[in-house]
Amino acid sequence: MVEKIYTIIDDTGIHARPSTALVNAASPFKSEVTIEYNGRQVNLKSIMGVMSLGIPKGANVKVVAIGDDELEVISRIDDVMVNEGLAS
Repeated sequence: MVEKIYTIIDDTGIHARPSTALVNAASPFKSEVTIEYNGRQVNLKSIMGVMSLGIPKGANVKVVAIGDDELEVISRIDDVMVNEGLAS
């Protein structure tokens, strides 16, 4: 299991476009990947799940990956968080 905590810096939080980028990044991997915010945890491979969290600017979110390629998926999520301007 690999966990990473991010602080969201985008003014609009994690809205539709970055949610899609995160889901697209996580989906090809075999590992189970979840994102947690405000006590709720959803599958990071589900666009509706991610959007349902309503993650605003300044939020701390935790991404957890469990599986054979957990290190690779966390690395890919890191890339998306930085490239989309979600976290530094």
